[in-house]
Amino acid sequence: MSQKEIERLFSELDTSVQLLQKELGVSYLEGLSETGENIVDGRKVAQDSDRLSDQAVKVLTSLYQKLPLNKMDSEEIRKSFQLALLKGAKSDQVQANHQMTPDAIGFILAYLIEKVIDADIKKIRLLDPAIGTGNLLSTVYNSLTLKKIEVEVEGIDNDDLLLSLALINFELQGQKLKLTHQDALTDLLLDPVDVVVSDLPVGFYPIDENAKRFKTSSNEGHSYAHHLFIEQSIYYLKDSGYGVFLVPTQLFESKESAALTKMIQSEAFLQGMLHLPKELFKSEQSRKSILLVQKKGGKAKQAKQVLLAQIPDFKNQTSMQHFMQEVENWKQENIKI
Repeated sequence: MSQKEIERLFSELDTSVQLLQKELGVSYLEGLSETGENIVDGRKVAQDSDRLSDQAVKVLTSLYQKLPLNKMDSEEIRKSFQLALLKGAKSDQVQANHQMTPDAIGFILAYLIEKVIDADIKKIRLLDPAIGTGNLLSTVYNSLTLKKIEVEVEGIDNDDLLLSLALINFELQGQKLKLTHQDALTDLLLDPVDVVVSDLPVGFYPIDENAKRFKTSSNEGHSYAHHLFIEQSIYYLKDSGYGVFLVPTQLFESKESAALTKMIQSEAFLQGMLHLPKELFKSEQSRKSILLVQKKGGKAKQAKQVLLAQIPDFKNQTSMQHFMQEVENWKQENIKI
């Protein structure tokens, strides 16, 4: 992987965004969306370019033609776009639920997905119901395709700017995905998928009337959005499909967790809970873990031993190798068919 090309593409994206910000008075992420759309639409400035000065159009057109996309692989392009997204998140002071999932976590999620799906499966449908900018889904997609697994991806979000960025993220890499602009906790026009993977939005869901449809809704006040997302995701999984979620480490410690536990026991098997390294988080309260559930039906069965693990510091190669062997042993003893 060429760090030089990654930094070059980011620099040119950044230059174009700053020019659009100056010309249009937009936020960084809005400028990134605009420039991304220009690039994927034939590397030319949008037809309504009368909003821009002639000099700006000239500079942007020249810059787009020089982009090194053809010399870069998918991961290099994703990393360049990620750098721009990170700058935008900082510049625009993006709320916590819209912050990107670190790459290392994305790779772990992809590794777990690869381990739990049947070895003979060479094509899967993957859904992220809270796709955001698409960086997590793209990380998982790229990791799985490297393992020769064909992946069909779908994403849902109720933020049109984030959806635009997700689309650009994939299209710059020459990849396709289906996106839906919708509240993912309403009825979805979606065929069941093999895997749901998501860094779930944490907090309260404001629409109480809609929340009442769910078994995990609160009896009084607002319901936890991440509880509702887990339930909704299970409903849209195929029989024996997997949900791989990034959740608060204290997920099962709140008073509302009883309804969540009961719902999971009714609809799925709790197959694993893996705690991420505490070094990744600012506080114990913000710490997250990976929840692994499998929908009942088909060949699904409860693991004889739930995968409970502490994921080591990603920089400690020896400990990581030990962890990966632990997962492999668990797979062989519990879910290998």
